[in-house]
Amino acid sequence: MRGVSAPGESYGRRRFLGGAAALGGAAALAGWDRPAVAAAPAATWEDVINGSFGSYGAFEAEWNYLYPWGSDHNGSARMYGSSTDHNHITLASGVLTLKATRITWDEGTSGSSPHLPIRYHSGAVHAKDQIVVTDQFPDYEVRGEFQAPSGAGTWPAFWLTGVNSWPPESDILEFKGNSNNWFNTFRSSSDVSSTIVGVSGPGNWHTYRAWITKVNATDVDIHYYLDGTWKAVHRGAGFVGKPLWLIINLQMEGSSGSSGPGGDTSYRARNVYVGRNRTR
Repeated sequence: MRGVSAPGESYGRRRFLGGAAALGGAAALAGWDRPAVAAAPAATWEDVINGSFGSYGAFEAEWNYLYPWGSDHNGSARMYGSSTDHNHITLASGVLTLKATRITWDEGTSGSSPHLPIRYHSGAVHAKDQIVVTDQFPDYEVRGEFQAPSGAGTWPAFWLTGVNSWPPESDILEFKGNSNNWFNTFRSSSDVSSTIVGVSGPGNWHTYRAWITKVNATDVDIHYYLDGTWKAVHRGAGFVGKPLWLIINLQMEGSSGSSGPGGDTSYRARNVYVGRNRTR
């Protein structure tokens, strides 16, 4: 979600097979193409986040409002939302909607670099459970269905970022003002893998998914999928043992261009799921 000006190295397809590879639970993974991995100790699949958008009570048990660090980030939108403020973060019929609204007054600049003028109020949420790949939890699945805005100045994302430091980062959904989705894996600010995939009608429901698997003592492979089709694998060097926040946000302008839309912009999510293998 930091945004990059050009795609970095993209790793080729490797260690991949479809069908019923013995990873995770059948309910979590049925119907998906999955990477093959070396034989591992018997594992138990467990849900971490599942069905959390059915009510505000279910949502607030699994998610926090805003970014983990507060209301501001790298665009021109300031995030607002709480258990008593649903102007920009709403739930209805199992769908989470984040709404960005253009403001007409001076609210200063963002507290985060590059400190853009605040021109929007919008919504962000982050999961209470952190994702951390270890020997105990060597495999994670992160996925969701989204209706994403893609007009100039709109910058929706579904992403993972380091709790204790940046990087690591993995962007599972990121649109930057057009219909291209960016699958990004940041190992440093200059060491990035990016796979850019055109999406037909981003404003329709599409499924974005990452399968994260431990490959050695320090590294993971992150397999990215769009609508059930494998698109890329990136090596996450140094990701093992580093906790990650899961964030859904509708940022504006910044890497998506300016000037952004004058009216309201909506970003919708449903069936967001996180699961993992437990080896002990």
